[in-house]
Amino acid sequence: MRLAVVSDLHGSLTALDAVAADVDRRAPDVVLHGGDLALMGPQPAEVVDRVRELGWAGVVGNTDELLWRPEERERLLGVAPTIADIIRLLFDVYAPPTRELLGEERLRYLRSLPAELLVDGVLVVHAIPGDLWRAPMPDADDDELERTYRRTDAQTIVYGHIHRPFVRRVGDGLMVTNAGSAGLPWDGDPRASYMLIEHGEAEVVRIEYDTDRDAALLTSGGHPDAARLAEMRRLGRFIAPGRRTE
Repeated sequence: MRLAVVSDLHGSLTALDAVAADVDRRAPDVVLHGGDLALMGPQPAEVVDRVRELGWAGVVGNTDELLWRPEERERLLGVAPTIADIIRLLFDVYAPPTRELLGEERLRYLRSLPAELLVDGVLVVHAIPGDLWRAPMPDADDDELERTYRRTDAQTIVYGHIHRPFVRRVGDGLMVTNAGSAGLPWDGDPRASYMLIEHGEAEVVRIEYDTDRDAALLTSGGHPDAARLAEMRRLGRFIAPGRRTE
């Protein structure tokens, strides 16, 4: 079976359409999404609608869940004070206008997404099982990856969240992969990424898309923090809140 996993679209219909065209060309048997469909992008409603139109099943992401779980804000501020500025941006600045654009029916769809999907020995999660907010980085050691993702019923793990794609083999036959981000890469490569798995092998696929169009849509649509979000898309890397983007 050939399986594609597209994660972390973050409201970029431009990236989604580019990835969907490549996925269609490669014609995998199953396409799944890894969550974080809407927040931090110029076209959140259009992305949700397009994913549903394509019929891609998927899992919930942390920035999906925060749209209907505002109580997570205080918990996260307590356990992760070093990223307090980001937490406040997500909950207080980005979430209200995104909820308004999505409307109740799309929010119900996001709430219906499961935390995990297991398909033909491939486990798809947004971050780690049981936690949508924490996940290993690409330089995590083998022991951390195996402790986090070892499951007797999954030979391959695909997760998202960190926006940095990789493929690693650890332990006795476990393959841990990250699909990266289709709409907001942070590994220094602005191209959209997704994961393609076939016969026990995994490939990170990179696709060009029009980041300038997304940047213009963020600005013209009045998205909060548009300049920083636009520059992250152009550069393919994370920019801390408050840092100059010129």
